[in-house]
Amino acid sequence: MKIYKDEARRRYLEAYSIAHLFSFPVEELIEVHEYERDEWIIQEGTRPDFLFYVLEGKAKIYVTHQNGKVSLINFINENDYIGEMELLNEVYYTKGIQSSTKTVCFALPFHRCRAQLLEDVTFLRELTKFLSGKATQMAAKYSQSLAFPLENRLADFILQTADQEIYKEKHVTVCDFLGVSYRHLLHVLAQFCSSGFLKKEGRHYRIVQPEPLYELAEVLKNR
Repeated sequence: MKIYKDEARRRYLEAYSIAHLFSFPVEELIEVHEYERDEWIIQEGTRPDFLFYVLEGKAKIYVTHQNGKVSLINFINENDYIGEMELLNEVYYTKGIQSSTKTVCFALPFHRCRAQLLEDVTFLRELTKFLSGKATQMAAKYSQSLAFPLENRLADFILQTADQEIYKEKHVTVCDFLGVSYRHLLHVLAQFCSSGFLKKEGRHYRIVQPEPLYELAEVLKNR
């Protein structure tokens, strides 16, 4: 993890102002953090010290079950919060957050502004909108497994997790997240390759034609 200082910090504060999300001046408190691909933003079970606001990049949320199995449960994208549940709850089991691309976040230190955040009506209103949207998205994910074929859901998953046109998620992770068999997943990946959407390069896939994938994924949003 890298913390931007001086001019680099100032540029991000100017380019991505979030002052309108709060009723108190936050810019003097904000740190700017950069995480490389696959770096842990928050380790599972460890309470974060910051409320994060994602400016650039994507991340994944993981949870470890009692039997030791690790599952991918959701994605984090630009303009999403990280650490909001830990802000709101004194007791909360923190999920693991891992960047899937280079990710840059604003970071508000809890020890300096937790009380202000919890009393800020403007911020809490915006946070409520975010949490309601997140809950709706999670509910939609489960309904999609019944309503849409794997082609649509896999296209969306590939676009969510690819980094600079390279897709390299483990098949077992994808099968678990999408609720499909290993054989079915390989069959659809082979279809995408034969159609020219993807090109297999060793253990990874390169997105050759993103447009058809976006068309398949867009169907999920027209519900």
